Amino acid sequence: MTPASMPLDDLLCQLGDNDSDQLRLILERTVQALIEAEVAAVIKAGRHERVEERVTYRNGHRPRIWDTRVGRLELEIPKLRQGSFLPSLLEPRRRIERALWAVIQEAYVHGVSTRKVDDLVAAMGGCQVSKSEVSRICQELDEELALFRDRPLDDATYPYLWFDATYEKVREGGRIVSQAVVIAVGVRETGEKCILGVAVGASETEAFWLQFCRSLLARGLQGVQLVISDAHQGLKNALGLCFAGASWQRCKVHFLRDLVTALPKHEAPAVLALVKTIFAQPNQEAAKEAVARVLERLEPTVPKAAAMLRQAEPEILAYLAFPREHHSSISSTNAIERVNAEVDRRAKVVGIFPNSDSLLRLATAVLQEQHDEWQDGKRHFSQASLMQLRGDGQKLLTNPLSAGLAA
Repeated sequence: MTPASMPLDDLLCQLGDNDSDQLRLILERTVQALIEAEVAAVIKAGRHERVEERVTYRNGHRPRIWDTRVGRLELEIPKLRQGSFLPSLLEPRRRIERALWAVIQEAYVHGVSTRKVDDLVAAMGGCQVSKSEVSRICQELDEELALFRDRPLDDATYPYLWFDATYEKVREGGRIVSQAVVIAVGVRETGEKCILGVAVGASETEAFWLQFCRSLLARGLQGVQLVISDAHQGLKNALGLCFAGASWQRCKVHFLRDLVTALPKHEAPAVLALVKTIFAQPNQEAAKEAVARVLERLEPTVPKAAAMLRQAEPEILAYLAFPREHHSSISSTNAIERVNAEVDRRAKVVGIFPNSDSLLRLATAVLQEQHDEWQDGKRHFSQASLMQLRGDGQKLLTNPLSAGLAA
């Protein structure tokens, strides 16, 4: 550690061009001085100072390592005879940064080295941690993040629920595989968006989706009136079993992508523009009339696409049974796609995760930060519009999920 008696001016004189070691020494000395000033403010007395305002006494120091971008700082944290002291400078980092650094460390010490990991370790001043230290860091983070993932959901009702998944690369058994990060987002009865759940699995199988949905119900999820997702068969079956009393909205964006596969390339732009006119209608009656007009145009030239539209009609128009103010949000999974994009952006920093646990750790940290940002008083839907969902006369569309299972 830098001697406490060394004046800052002397350190500055020693600093040469691009001398990262001297820069580290200056930072270490400065941080130590700030720590000493902060503890003096906490106990209301300086070192060896006799004043009536003093609330306790120092009781030695304990070493503390702090890894920074300029290298490892060796600090001494004052101990107190009564109470505890942690400098504000060393408060835990934001969840995402802590989780990301834990993933990088875990990959490094387990030899899962990629160019991205190596570059990140170098940028952060090197990685001089043991496997046991990384294990401790990960355990602390996992305990904190598990509280968020497993928190009860029975404190409110969630009329709208979105499901989606994104894929990331994970090293497993000596191979690099893609694993699904499945996410559930809901809107509380008071209008706030919430992250309701996240899980990591080998693939989007029905069994995996069913386990995920049942975990939400076990935590108290209730009051769901509309579920929005793509038409993944495993997810559809799981939703039909777990949310049989709710309507299902097939994401219109995913449907249009699927429709393109049934169209000749040169006809796709014109057909998509025609089909999009259906989603511009203000109510169910107008939308049904628009569907009829579109089918009349499509059946002679692109019968396969027309058949897809006819079959999907009740699924892609389910949102029209709900307040018009909500249509733009509940007709697609865009509300959750932006969340997926943030998970992907953070995951790209790592590239390849050393295991599934590290992927779940980072994804949960990203999602918890997003959830907290949504709880800032801003509502996704107004309370006045949500009141329309509570009317006794509310008639929901027949759930195509349950109908398909019953058949």
